Amino acid sequence: EENGHQNKRLKRDADEEDVEDQNKKSPKRKIVLLMAYSGKGYHGMQRNVGSSQFKTIEDDLVSALVQSGCIPENHGEDMKKMSFQRCARTDKGVSAAGQIVSLKVRLIDDILKKINNHLPSHIRILGLKRVTGGFNSKNKCDARTYSYMLPTFAFAHKDHDVQEEVYRLDRETLEKVNKLLACYKGTHNFHNFTSQKGPKDPSAKRYIMEMYCGEPFVRENVEFAVIKVKGQSFMMHQIRKMIGLVIAIVKGYAAESIIERSWGEEKVDVPKAPGLGLVLERVHFEKYNRRFGNDGLHEPLEWTEEEEKIAVFKEQYIYPTIINTEKEEKSMVNWLNTLPIHDFNSSAVGIQANNKNPKNSSDLEGSDGCGDDSD
Repeated sequence: EENGHQNKRLKRDADEEDVEDQNKKSPKRKIVLLMAYSGKGYHGMQRNVGSSQFKTIEDDLVSALVQSGCIPENHGEDMKKMSFQRCARTDKGVSAAGQIVSLKVRLIDDILKKINNHLPSHIRILGLKRVTGGFNSKNKCDARTYSYMLPTFAFAHKDHDVQEEVYRLDRETLEKVNKLLACYKGTHNFHNFTSQKGPKDPSAKRYIMEMYCGEPFVRENVEFAVIKVKGQSFMMHQIRKMIGLVIAIVKGYAAESIIERSWGEEKVDVPKAPGLGLVLERVHFEKYNRRFGNDGLHEPLEWTEEEEKIAVFKEQYIYPTIINTEKEEKSMVNWLNTLPIHDFNSSAVGIQANNKNPKNSSDLEGSDGCGDDSD
């Protein structure tokens, strides 16, 4: 028995020496990690050090980095020590298929495998690349692409009695949806699509590169569609409100002219679609790639080799979570029932009251994950 204890102790000492040797051999390097995760059950991406009651994606990530030996424990407690920066602050319940974080780590052997061994299956590190020493994933990001998956019955006209599982989106309605989504392209003043920004605030102006709804598809008898939007950056709730307003128009609650009116200075009542369904698809580093992608030392931050892994992860963890939660909690159905409360004709009427309405389940879902640079 004594020999057994002694052997275990010797093994532990040897393991610790191995880790120490490895650490000496593995200098710290600046890298980016490509992350995918299902956000259900998490209070967003960003870690709140000292607040353990609200679990975030970064809590699990930092724990895995420490346990795998990539970073020392004190770097986990103070993330500035490893120059940690996330590309986008996805919010409560929001998922990601292509989140990027930059940080300094020890480049240990089998690094991705070791980190993933200490992560739950619904959070995966899918890729790693070396970057320049001064790289900051938030500041170097030129654009972000989000997707929003929703059941197509959301676009059924309010005067039609719709059975959710039977409804199928017709070509004419899809074309109308895409015509309205295309109105958002270009630079506009989005002060009506977020809170706490006035019409004269220069930071309310945002540039949208593309926005469209793809072909519908059926999952578990319900038809869904995915809206994609690419922009330089987004404010809190912006994407959910952009989609919410288009749904209100297509359903016949609001006139098409309301989009044009919302760019103006008056306060317009813009409904906020539920948080469920929003996914950070990818982040873009075009300027960085042009400057450093072919310098012979660094790779461009593109992930063509990881595309298949991203697609598999979405099919396994992101889409089923959205579909099952929608079927169980009916967040879209409950939100659609709140649309008649909104006043789309006059400005600033009852907006505060509507936002506080207890029936508005979208607030319970958490907010939209577009906190890239929200105040």
